[in-house]
Amino acid sequence: MNSKPPFTARVCFTLVLAGVTAPPITAAELPKNATPVLAAMRAELEHSTTAFKSQPQPPYFLSYEITENRRVSVSSSFGALMASTENTTRVLDIDLRVGSPALDNTRAIRGNFGGGGPTASGATSIPVEDSPEAIRATLWYQTDRRFKAATEQFTRVKTNVQVKIEEEDKSADFCAEPAHTFAEAPITFAVDRRALEARVRRFTAPFSAHKNIYSADASITLGVETRWYANTEGTLVQTSQPTCRIVVSAVTKADDGMVLPRTETYFAFRLEQLPTDAQVLADVKKMIADLESLRTAPIVDPYTGPAILSGRAAGVFFHEVFGHRIEGHRQKRAEEGQTFKKMLGQKLLPETFTVYCDPARPKYGTTELGGHYLYDNQGVKAQRVPLIESGVFTGFLMARIPIDGFPKSNGHGRKAIGASVVSRQSNLIVETTKPVSPAVLKEELRKLVVEQKKPYGLLFDDIQGGFAITGRTSPNAFNVQPIMVYRIFPDGREELVRGADFIGTPLSAFSKIAAADDTPGIFNGVCGAESGWVPVSAVSPSLLLSQVEVQKKEKSQERLPILTAPAGKS
Repeated sequence: MNSKPPFTARVCFTLVLAGVTAPPITAAELPKNATPVLAAMRAELEHSTTAFKSQPQPPYFLSYEITENRRVSVSSSFGALMASTENTTRVLDIDLRVGSPALDNTRAIRGNFGGGGPTASGATSIPVEDSPEAIRATLWYQTDRRFKAATEQFTRVKTNVQVKIEEEDKSADFCAEPAHTFAEAPITFAVDRRALEARVRRFTAPFSAHKNIYSADASITLGVETRWYANTEGTLVQTSQPTCRIVVSAVTKADDGMVLPRTETYFAFRLEQLPTDAQVLADVKKMIADLESLRTAPIVDPYTGPAILSGRAAGVFFHEVFGHRIEGHRQKRAEEGQTFKKMLGQKLLPETFTVYCDPARPKYGTTELGGHYLYDNQGVKAQRVPLIESGVFTGFLMARIPIDGFPKSNGHGRKAIGASVVSRQSNLIVETTKPVSPAVLKEELRKLVVEQKKPYGLLFDDIQGGFAITGRTSPNAFNVQPIMVYRIFPDGREELVRGADFIGTPLSAFSKIAAADDTPGIFNGVCGAESGWVPVSAVSPSLLLSQVEVQKKEKSQERLPILTAPAGKS
């Protein structure tokens, strides 16, 4: 973990906003390594808050966040280059709050479709040059616009509160947090784009020899996200995080029209930490073999019975079934199912299980974790959050949106550019104190098959992704979408099948977890929710569930290609 001691600023003067004493705003000093961008944000924050004092109802809180993305991306298809780009963008997000922490302009307007919620910040492009004058000009004008919009919205909020029934959760709309000053030097990188182009061509070239593969794509994306954050509490944060990702994907179709994808994703913080070409090409060879086998594999029938989720599949399972339902803001919204809201202190899993989120952790073992960050999008320091300890549910992931019993953030306020912050997952980690070997886990599966008088059990070996429904207007369910699924027979025989979706409801699924192995799997991906797409990781051992439910996967009605494959495809 790359961390530095916080900088302690000297007190210069104190601002008073809406009757609330704000912490010191220090214009004379900035943290070591701070760039002119952070200085310009600091200066305009001082200017804006001073000017707002003349308004009848000035903001009680104001923050600026500028996000710079420097990115190189190359992609290929069937051995040929598709795109090669390099670009830099900077975008401004503003959080301006009118009213008071108890009630402000971000309060959900009840009765709206979807229940309303915090108003999106409406990101604005900002100069990519470190020009204080140009940056401050954009900050000044956009702050004025946001203030006018927030004032109008607060009027609607107050009216809505008066005409609707009393809310069940009476907690405030916002919470104060300690000020942080931290700045790491912006990371620079130089990339040989021609070398990347050659690599990405090599990754998709083997697919071109196979007539049953209809699309084959690969991409290499290298980037650095530098983020500057400043608020009226005195927080000044500057972070710079590199990311490197390789994605290889291919698609075939079975004779009955079912679309069958296979994807491999590789994540690291540095280019040299990504796998070698030989490693990727070995995986490509396996992908081709898997796709050919899937084409002729039998379709799985609807099924209930025991199953094993491999580590990566189990990680996605926990992300969807549990992780989304313990995001704090969902416990406050009337339209949410609030599955675990009243279950604090209750046993959810066997006592051998522990679950936590830890964005401050950059890797698990030797594998980098994509959900790592130092400070969240509200300037709160990343911290480990216990969620289940010895099988007992202990807490929620919190942004600066309080809920009953949880008045403070725990560093999980996250968003994509242009969205409003809500509580989101980071690195979700599942551990057990009594693991067994993978061989023993399979043996336990076969025993359950015999005990339950089932013809076979299932092994979910690899997954596409998944989704969760957390609201009240639809069944409170989940869908984990495996792609490599095997029938495991009592005699140990294994058979590849296709077309299975693992479905269920969270409380029922959790009650079926019986054991875990000693080989954690790691899923690095991105998660989409109301605050946009954010990088996440899920770590879990393989799990044995005494019962799962499987439904048939959606199937395309399109016929296979009428035209024969071109020369070169066998």
